[in-house]
Amino acid sequence: MAPPIATSSAETGRILSVRHSLLAMLGLAFVSMMVAVDQTVVGTALPTIVAELNGFELYAWVASSYLLTSVITIPIFGRLGDYYGRKPFVVASVILFMLASVLCGAANSMLQLVLARALQGIAGGMLVGTAFACIPDLFPDSHVRLRWQVLLSSAFGIANAFGPTLGGFLTQYIGWRSVFFVNLPIGLMSLFFLWRYLPRIRQVQVSHIRLDWQGALLVALGLGSLQFFVELMPRQGASLSMVLLGCFAVLVFAVLIFWEKRCPQPLLPMEMFRNKSLAALFCLSLFTGFILFALLFYLPLLLQGGFGRTPQQVGLLITPLVVCITLGSVTNARIIILLSKPNYMLYAGFALQVLACIGMVTVHQNTPQWLVVLYMMLAGMGLGFVMPNLTVFAQETAGRALLGISTAMLQSVRMIGGMLGTAVVGTLVTHYYVDGVRQTVPQGQGTSWIGLLEDPQVLVNQAIQSDFMARLMRQGLNGESYIELARMSLVAAVHSGLMTALLMALIALFWVYRVPVIRFTRTVGVKQTVTQASSNE
Repeated sequence: MAPPIATSSAETGRILSVRHSLLAMLGLAFVSMMVAVDQTVVGTALPTIVAELNGFELYAWVASSYLLTSVITIPIFGRLGDYYGRKPFVVASVILFMLASVLCGAANSMLQLVLARALQGIAGGMLVGTAFACIPDLFPDSHVRLRWQVLLSSAFGIANAFGPTLGGFLTQYIGWRSVFFVNLPIGLMSLFFLWRYLPRIRQVQVSHIRLDWQGALLVALGLGSLQFFVELMPRQGASLSMVLLGCFAVLVFAVLIFWEKRCPQPLLPMEMFRNKSLAALFCLSLFTGFILFALLFYLPLLLQGGFGRTPQQVGLLITPLVVCITLGSVTNARIIILLSKPNYMLYAGFALQVLACIGMVTVHQNTPQWLVVLYMMLAGMGLGFVMPNLTVFAQETAGRALLGISTAMLQSVRMIGGMLGTAVVGTLVTHYYVDGVRQTVPQGQGTSWIGLLEDPQVLVNQAIQSDFMARLMRQGLNGESYIELARMSLVAAVHSGLMTALLMALIALFWVYRVPVIRFTRTVGVKQTVTQASSNE
């Protein structure tokens, strides 16, 4: 058991006991569980959601809207947490996350769902930017922190263990709306522990606080225009509007860099990017986000739409991936402190992801189920070896002054990678699927039913599929054979999209070489300003 936490204060003279620290960490563990459950159940339910709300063209936006708003808000609240203490923002973000979950469950159209997910992303950005930066506040010693982070990894693992299966079960037997309401009881439990036991720690003490709103606006404009460019480019080609949009995105990022270099209190301190270790870790976080979200959101489509599995079966097959993320994290915490060069764990993690992605792009309808499960386990273990280390390495490198913003920036970059991953893979899947259908069913060109077959909803929505087969039967055609041809086209399309995840994994494996050797430090007796309302004592 870890010793009492040295978080003393000149104002209160207060030292947190092991029990108090444990209860505060339970609140953070429930936060981690809520975010993990949301990601896993939504990914599993997404093919069914899109089929019912009739909006496959917005498939990627269900994930991208969440990621985009998260990316924008993470650095803002990471910096605000440094200034004002993280507790108020953590509590507010949990409340907002629960409200947005209710709105997602009540959505009656894909556009409403995308907007509700964007609001949920704001709350998620607040959570990521503040909640996970509370851990080094509580445990300055990196060895102690690694031990306590096992609690978060365990919570993440529990959520991942039942999340996909629960999402598949609820989607199949109760309805997809129920998957969003799962967040409510978890959120209420986290609120209880956070409000009562999480101390309010301020890392930065300045007389005049000024938030860089101009930088925040430029980040929003730059990432938003980049997202639209990636989404629209394949459909509109090199048109004048696309050229102008691309130029606008580049211009905004150039202005952002110019402004942040001259801002007295920048949202994104440029010294972080001049630090070779941090810059390399940010790149690895980008690659990791690309791989993670590409797998989470498009493997369910492959299994349900391409292989004809039920939502519950999809949940069971995805479970090994997310469970092994936790197993990898726990194993990593045990091994890494024994290594003379902790960077070796990053090599191992990305090597496992390369092997997993090779397997994912080769699976087909007749692949043995145990082999699919093995690929899922390799991907999960690889991500488990990488994600916690990127965070701890960045915190070790950044120092106390940049602790909050560097932790937030690492998560932001991972979200950007996820945003690009879902957009790029989604664009490739849509393009190759439509092209594949047109090539394999040439006799359908010019007919009214080919349009139905070109929409992947026909593969996951039983009502649309039944109507399609009935229409072809009236014309004396075998609709089932065309459905099978469409499934083959979707499998090939998803494989093409996942090739980009394999490419990212290969690049990341070689990029680890750019990370200087990390050495863990032992910190004892660090003084911090801790303020907590007397009502919470």
